[in-house]
Amino acid sequence: MSRASVRTRRARRRRRSAALIAAVVLAVVVIAAVAGIFSFAVLRPDPSSVSAPATPSPSSSVAPTPTASPTPSPVTSAVTAPAPEPPVLPAAQGCDGATTVMSVWAHPDDDIIFANPTISDAIDAGDCVRTVFVTAGDAGKGMRYVEARELGILRAYNDMRGTQGLWDTTDLTLTSGAHVRRLTPTGDPRVSVIFLRLPDGNITGAGFADTGFATLGHLFDGGIPALSPVSGGAHVSRDQLLATVRELSTGFAPGRVLTHIPRGSAFAPGDHPDHSVVGSVVREALASDPAVSPGIRYFVGYPSADLPRNLDGAVLDAKVDTYRIYTQQDEVIRCADRAACLGTRKFGEWLRRSYPKAEAELQLR
Repeated sequence: MSRASVRTRRARRRRRSAALIAAVVLAVVVIAAVAGIFSFAVLRPDPSSVSAPATPSPSSSVAPTPTASPTPSPVTSAVTAPAPEPPVLPAAQGCDGATTVMSVWAHPDDDIIFANPTISDAIDAGDCVRTVFVTAGDAGKGMRYVEARELGILRAYNDMRGTQGLWDTTDLTLTSGAHVRRLTPTGDPRVSVIFLRLPDGNITGAGFADTGFATLGHLFDGGIPALSPVSGGAHVSRDQLLATVRELSTGFAPGRVLTHIPRGSAFAPGDHPDHSVVGSVVREALASDPAVSPGIRYFVGYPSADLPRNLDGAVLDAKVDTYRIYTQQDEVIRCADRAACLGTRKFGEWLRRSYPKAEAELQLR
């Protein structure tokens, strides 16, 4: 084949390739155009189907067309654990809506001598009464005498409740570390009595040989680091004693607190040293609590004999009868009837009186 023939054949091939490429391009353009016309026809609304916007009247307001908010992307947030429930205190006792009266005393019988008729009136009114005895009132006589006085107190409270019955005993270790014994009348949770059983300090404040001359006064003043209950068990330091009173108050949530006149009051001189220390313990532990302090009342003790008699009639009769029931278990001050109880030296005068004092009336020095 000649060179001219080869060149002619190559030219024909190039012309065919160019024509084929042009045909493909034309086909693509036609297809795109057809697709565009079709989509316009589908998506373009029919003018006859679109209504004109309503013209607002002068009295109407046109709310702006809400703009769709973008859907927020999910955010992973830290899960906050619920706050833990406060621990239930070992000695906690609710009162089912009634007012709770917490009373704190040095010896078994201080409550019924100095704070009645306040306590008996509270029981009659349906209030809850939680009574705490800090010392055993042992008088250096040992546990037999302690248990007799405690039995006398339970029978006195039965008299004030108007119901004879048994009491349930629960031994508790408080969060403060103190060991206490709580007694509650079977079927009547409105009333409870707690015994700490610390040593009696004696009327002289010097204590008794039987308990190593250890006293609340020595503890409160820092003379000794701790006191041991006469029934045995864990020692109690000054801080623990204060913490115990606070813990019991928290567990009872009292509307009122009854206790002894504290040290430093004009009504304290001549009182039993244990009385004054217990009043001071309660005041130091609770007087700064705004939920409790307005309801604290301090009862005049031995010095009340120098104040006018302010109880008589049926009120005095009821108080003396409760006291008489208690004394049947107390060999030191036992009295057989009303006349004998009122005739007992000093006790008869204390029974005829009851003088509660608010903080502002203490005449602190």
